[in-house]
Amino acid sequence: MSQGMRLPPLLSLKAFEAAARHLSFTAAGSELHLTQGAISRHVKLLETYLKAKLFTRYIRRVELTEIGQEYFLSVQNALLDIERATISARRDSRRRITLDVLPTLNSLWVMPRLASFTEAHPNIELRLVSSISPVDFRTHEVDVAIRVGRFPGRRYPKRCPRIELEMVGSWKDVTAQYLFPDVLIPVISRKLLEQGRPIEAPADLLSYRLIHTASRRYAWGDWLANHGLRVPARSDQLDFGHFFMAIRGAKDCKGVAIVPRIFFEIFPHDPDLVCPLPGEIESAGAYYLLTRESQSDDPCIRLLAEWILAEAEHVAGGPPAQA
Repeated sequence: MSQGMRLPPLLSLKAFEAAARHLSFTAAGSELHLTQGAISRHVKLLETYLKAKLFTRYIRRVELTEIGQEYFLSVQNALLDIERATISARRDSRRRITLDVLPTLNSLWVMPRLASFTEAHPNIELRLVSSISPVDFRTHEVDVAIRVGRFPGRRYPKRCPRIELEMVGSWKDVTAQYLFPDVLIPVISRKLLEQGRPIEAPADLLSYRLIHTASRRYAWGDWLANHGLRVPARSDQLDFGHFFMAIRGAKDCKGVAIVPRIFFEIFPHDPDLVCPLPGEIESAGAYYLLTRESQSDDPCIRLLAEWILAEAEHVAGGPPAQA
């Protein structure tokens, strides 16, 4: 361990990242060529180091705690940075490009598809980071970004659910290309739905615990307001940091989440996760690919932008699975 940095052992971080990604100590062991017991020991060592519980352990499965979910995202990005820095040091002739993506879109959409780009363009070293902060191309080391928000000059209906996130610090020298709409839908576990009250109208959702997402705190309120309803004053409502956590919470029968349809469509297929009601409400904004206008002729940035736009066209556009 470096004397200048207070860091846990690298192998423990790798074991935790693999276990969190697979939600399985056994699968993580297979990937890292370690036993299930070794993975468990490394995770326990890390929990002791952090003085925090990263997993809730059940008889046949494990589940990330809220702290574990946040730590997983940070560790995964850090390990990717180490990997890309290593590749860069070995191949200093490669061009390095930084892509900044919203955390849920990064985890569910970009990362699973990344190999197709890196294999097709081995001369480009792609540094992938996650953030919801406004992109500032003038001061941040970012070449390409994906954000969600309102497009300057576009008018939206007053009752559209709000997107309080700002896409950029300044629109000067910024080009925005449309990727997806932001359409909110409720999602719930089929198992939980079978155990509870039937959902035949929006008001029926209120008999379940609502799962909120911190980065879009008005999502439930605005969606319900479109149906003449209000968020109930219940003390058992859940609040997660990112949409991928809210979807996981819904999948694990914690309640009903309100999420952009795009995330439901690209979430790893699970027939137990359903949208209980027909109909969709589009938000006051959308997802955009952001680049510098002054770099429009840069061949590497153009290749990455074209790849992202092509991948966006492949996203399913049909209605989500109904209960």
